[in-house]
Amino acid sequence: MPRKKNGVNKSEEIRQVLKANPKIKAAEVISTLAGHGVDVSEQLVYFVKGRMKGAKGRRKKARQMVARVVATGNGDPVATILKVRRWAEELGGMKKLKALVDALSE
Repeated sequence: MPRKKNGVNKSEEIRQVLKANPKIKAAEVISTLAGHGVDVSEQLVYFVKGRMKGAKGRRKKARQMVARVVATGNGDPVATILKVRRWAEELGGMKKLKALVDALSE
């Protein structure tokens, strides 16, 4: 459970303000919370804002990757991964396969 100072979880307060208005600037978040009697730093606001955005970005990237695999015609990503591993074994390992792919991409 997160630590609380004076019974207030500052990060949760920041998240509540950002959920209410996602486009708000860090200075406005600080002044809004100061009005509620919560003292937060600009650094904490940016940290919490980045963590909120990062989780959404990771989920979005995962969905895009799945869509890309499905679009290639092979609906089974596990089979594709196993096929790539077999190719790597034939070439002498993942490092050699990566080197080959890097050479082809240049």
